Amino acid sequence: MITGSQALTTDFYEITMSAAYHAHDMNGEATFSLFIRDLPPQRGFIVAAGLEQVLDYLEGFSFSGEDIDYLRGLDRFTPGFLDYLGGVRFTGEVWALPEGSICFADEPLLEVTAPIIEAQLVETMIINLVNLHSMLASKAARSVLAAQGRALVDFGLRRTQGPDAGMAAARAAALVGFAGTSNVAAARELGLPPVGTMAHSFVEAFGDEIASFRAFASIFPDHTVILVDTYDSVAGLQRAVQVAGELKAQGHKLVGVRLDSGDMVALSRQAREMLDQAGLEDSLVVVSGSLDEYRVAEMLAQGAKVDLLAVGTKVVCSADAPYFDIAYKLVSYNERPTLKLSAGKRTWVSAKQVWRQLDAQGKLAHDLLGLRGENQPGQPLLAQVMAGGRRIGPREHWRQARRRFQEQLAALPEACRRLESPARAAVEITSALKGLQERTQAQVLGNSGRL
Repeated sequence: MITGSQALTTDFYEITMSAAYHAHDMNGEATFSLFIRDLPPQRGFIVAAGLEQVLDYLEGFSFSGEDIDYLRGLDRFTPGFLDYLGGVRFTGEVWALPEGSICFADEPLLEVTAPIIEAQLVETMIINLVNLHSMLASKAARSVLAAQGRALVDFGLRRTQGPDAGMAAARAAALVGFAGTSNVAAARELGLPPVGTMAHSFVEAFGDEIASFRAFASIFPDHTVILVDTYDSVAGLQRAVQVAGELKAQGHKLVGVRLDSGDMVALSRQAREMLDQAGLEDSLVVVSGSLDEYRVAEMLAQGAKVDLLAVGTKVVCSADAPYFDIAYKLVSYNERPTLKLSAGKRTWVSAKQVWRQLDAQGKLAHDLLGLRGENQPGQPLLAQVMAGGRRIGPREHWRQARRRFQEQLAALPEACRRLESPARAAVEITSALKGLQERTQAQVLGNSGRL
């Protein structure tokens, strides 16, 4: 876990390029655009997330004395450059998609405008934060779609790539609609209910299954969810129903039973039937165990009777798409448009805006990508969120981002929401952006031909 200054949490070439800029008196205003080149397979959309973490990072950006001492010890950098780094802060502006926004390939998730050294030094962490949070939110959103209105909770902390990733996963899941998390620190920070039942080890420690159920219920008579599959799931269900009856006689209620292995479809149906027959219609059937959107959709299609889905490893690690092809590219320097023309990695010039255009039914018709100064029909999606290195307005609560996600998801065509072979929404380009792109391309190709 990173402590103290995060300025050295960067790729080394960010610092070496900055040293070269400094040596050549190049620190004019630059704009960098952060975007995803292409969506991963089976993804019809991306959920933008991580902006609040980016703004926190930028507001606190600085090199500590220990950072400077380390760089001095490399014997690579001039005293003048190290003195500059010792006083550098981020002073630029940021335009971004608010968290919870649904977006597509080639659309900027955010754009940074600042003196080029500042904008270069912060590249790595910005990519890292937006990639992680957006990847996790996008995966979790697919679980929400698969669940068809059923409640979901995050059970994934122990399998994430470190505690910071666990916090990010819990927040991303909450942002798209999860009801709770097993991560107690995240629950406290986010204001979510902490959720959990018991482990198989708890049952094993007693050596007697019903004794373990009764022991747990005696301590948490109004908060008991019984894990029934340590030995034999059907027998475990029978014992859980027995303990539920004992709780009911004492004026309490079994919250539910949890299935973690076996034939989830058949067992969930059996659990629901047994609970209902015992007059426990309000007790939940909870399912966990290697769930993701594909497995959830499959179970429900086969008739599983599930009230609560506890998802973990495959969702919090985004197992089928563990990264985005995300890039942070220079699009203007000193008011001169810039671009990259590498095969398969071309970039659009200049600072941009995206306008969302809906059809008569309120569904997304297409997005329009153009120059920021244009006046186009539709809803502009990127907003200025930072000026002079400081946030504009108060910090946004993640629940507001959740509402935004839900509104935009409702406007997303069904074909783009499919879990498999989703359609890709159209992103059209304005004539002004096309024209500037063509002129800039002609100019840089002409200049690159000179010796």
